[in-house]
Parts: sequence; structure tokens; C-alpha cells
Amino acid sequence: MKEISRRSFLTSIGAAATGSLAISANQALSQPTNILSEDRRGVLVDTSNCVGCRSCEWACKNAHGIDAGDIESYKDRSVFNNMRRPGIDSYTVVNEFSNEKNPLLPIDVKVQCMHCDKPACVSACIVGAINKHEDGSVVWDTDKCIGCRYCMVACQFQIPVFEFEKAIQPEIRKCDFCYERFKKGKLPACVEICPLEALTYGPRNELIKLARQKIKRNPEKYINYIYGEKEVGGTSWLYLASRDFQSIGLPKLNNKPAPGVSESIQHGIFAYFVPPVALYSWLGAMMWITKRKEEVKQEKEIDYV
Repeated sequence: MKEISRRSFLTSIGAAATGSLAISANQALSQPTNILSEDRRGVLVDTSNCVGCRSCEWACKNAHGIDAGDIESYKDRSVFNNMRRPGIDSYTVVNEFSNEKNPLLPIDVKVQCMHCDKPACVSACIVGAINKHEDGSVVWDTDKCIGCRYCMVACQFQIPVFEFEKAIQPEIRKCDFCYERFKKGKLPACVEICPLEALTYGPRNELIKLARQKIKRNPEKYINYIYGEKEVGGTSWLYLASRDFQSIGLPKLNNKPAPGVSESIQHGIFAYFVPPVALYSWLGAMMWITKRKEEVKQEKEIDYV
């Protein structure tokens, strides 16, 4: 992978289903993309370097067209009084935890979509609206989504959120690993702005090597574990910390890929019971048509103005 900056380590819905309930399960279930490349990118989060400046939150919002406000306002540390999760207007957040070894230096932990190697959200989506790309990102496609929110239920990290307050064209929201920036040869916005290089970007396999080197060189600084290396089959975001990961907000998960569970449930329900599959496809098509009508209406209004 070509080096991008010093912070880089080495770097449809089936519309034909609308008219028939006799559609087969294989035709109705859209097949998502789930590609695993040896060179897929990742980010190593060194929580010992993070100081909770929350610049990553500000940069993420700007990169995704969300009102970020004044960056100076992110110096307000009162937000750490409560545990936070990513939301519809914040794809990443930083939480703070006490440090028993050094009470004057709290542990700050950035949270976002983990971009799993074998994503449960991809497996759970019955219309293929979420895909795992070769570069490592897990990206959501609004044009295919029918709003079933199965991805929210399936995610073991509780990341995807839904715009419940929007009556027209609500969307699923989550970190997309700055997929559009990546296509332009740019770093993820959060990595680019991090002032203390708590976030290291590069090929995932190389980041794991780097993490092991850090642990070996500083055994007093880190516990001997890389979070995300094996959890749910592996994730693109990896973490190092000085204390147990569950005590800093990261869930305890086994190494079995989550899709093994969700796929068995999904296939058991839909594979041999055609009517529900056709119904979801029909609903999906209707939602797509309604969404497209609204888009055309908005385009006409813009042209008129």
C-alpha cells in the first residue's frame, strides 16, 4: 500500500419481485459483497496516546457533512461524565475512564464502527444494502435499504443507528471508514487530524505486527492482548490498552464470526418459506419507488428555483 502521510504505518433490491409471491428464495435474497483482501486497511488505536481532545469527532462530522460547530467547543470535558455511543449526528465518539495506575492520566477510548472482517450487519441484511468492500470498509447503500433495521439488532458492537425522527427517507447511520476519502487517496478524517498519533493507519496485517512490537517493547504499558485481532472473526479497528478492555467500554466477545448465528436464523426463516421473502422484496420495491418519487420532486423544485 502506498504511503499516504506520516500517520500511515505503511501506509437491489430485486425489483422483479414486486409482482409475484411465487418468487424463489434465491431470487429474493440479494447477495451482498463481502470481500476479504490480505491488504485490507485498518486502524490501530493506542489508547495510551489518546488525550481525549475529541478532534476526531469534529473532523468526522466535517467529512460527512454534519454540522460540527466550533472545534474549540470540543475542549469541554463534561461530556465524559456520561458514557456515549455513536449517533445519527456523530459517527464516532470518545469516552473517558479512570486510570488506576495514574489517576491524573485518564484512559480515553475512541468508539466507531469496527468494520468487521465478517460483519453481522452484512449477513443480517436481507436486501444486500450493506457490503464489506475489499479495502476493509463496511458501507451502507441507502438506495437498497428497506428500513428493516436487522443490522441494528445483529451488530454486537451496537453501532448502526436509525433516523427515527425523519418521516421521509430515514436512513441508517454509521462510520463508513471514510470510504469516499479513501477512493481519493486520502486518510480517514479522524486519523488525519489526530495530533498525538493515537490512530495508526495501514494494512491490517502490518498493524497487528506493530501492535505486538509495542506490547513486547513496553510490557508495563500494555496488557498482552490486541482487541479486534480475533473478536467475532477479526475487525479492521484494533486496540491496545493498559487495562482490561471490558473495563473501558469494549464488549467481551468470542472469536466466532457473528454471521454464523444470524445467517442460520435468517436462512431458517426465509430459505423455505417463500411468501415472507417475496413480501419483503415487494415492500423494498415500494419503498424504493416512493423514495425515488421524492427525489424527483426535490430535483424539480431545485430546477424551478
